[in-house]
Amino acid sequence: MLIDVGQQQKERLFFIEFRLYFYGELKRSDLIDRFGIKEAAATRDISQYKALRPENIEYNSRNKIYEIGNSFMPIFEYNSLQVLSGLSKGLGDDYPGVGRSLITCETPIQLNQPRVDIIAVISRAIHTKKLVEINYCSHSSGKSRRVIAPFALVDNGFRWHIRAFDRKRGRFTDFVLTRITKPKLVEGVVEEAELKEQDIQWNRIVQLEIVPHPNLKYPDTTTLDFGMENGVLSVNLRAAVAWYALQRWNVDCSEGHILDHRQHHLWLRNRAALYGVESVDLAPGYNS
Repeated sequence: MLIDVGQQQKERLFFIEFRLYFYGELKRSDLIDRFGIKEAAATRDISQYKALRPENIEYNSRNKIYEIGNSFMPIFEYNSLQVLSGLSKGLGDDYPGVGRSLITCETPIQLNQPRVDIIAVISRAIHTKKLVEINYCSHSSGKSRRVIAPFALVDNGFRWHIRAFDRKRGRFTDFVLTRITKPKLVEGVVEEAELKEQDIQWNRIVQLEIVPHPNLKYPDTTTLDFGMENGVLSVNLRAAVAWYALQRWNVDCSEGHILDHRQHHLWLRNRAALYGVESVDLAPGYNS
């Protein structure tokens, strides 16, 4: 749908739709705070959006907020990676259209891009603390239907996943976004044991001491590469994502730094910090 309005108003209309699509709700104060406009102007913008696509927005008089309509169909086009960037970094949530690099820039192609409509349902569930029923396909158990309580999006550098409580297995775990199909918000209350405050791996912070691999001929090069202080890079990570980071950074986690230094320029000096970390055996060389 072509919207014949000025750029500033188009950005506000895009903001309205983004909030509805990916948060499930919108308040007038969201527009006022984001764009510094008066309440009357915010009301006019919401009315204009409703005139463009009335089925997309409904007013909840009890809670005094606008909610996503049951027959929602987006007006604007969305790129899944831009959406995930906006949700995770607070960038791009007010920009209508496809971004363009200002200088020549080449980035690696992401082979597995999540579908925008699936991101939308999951992000609404996270924002409103709702349960989601999903079809999920895993390498260990194949296809299954599950009810989960998601609370965070996570980018591990290779793909996006969500951290959630899985009612089928009765524990917190990760779900790869591209393996989810047919997500549906369901009625029911997220129990106290399913809240992120109860996820020990998520709330535990591990401090890792990463140094140049001892077998490197010129360790100062790596020290400069990573901005190390006194030859050490100290990193605080959630235990739930620690092994993802170590894998992405190619850190040798073996006790005797036995992995090939030509592939692993970094070594984890205090591997004892990983004791009790979930899936730590997937960190490079940990079990060597």
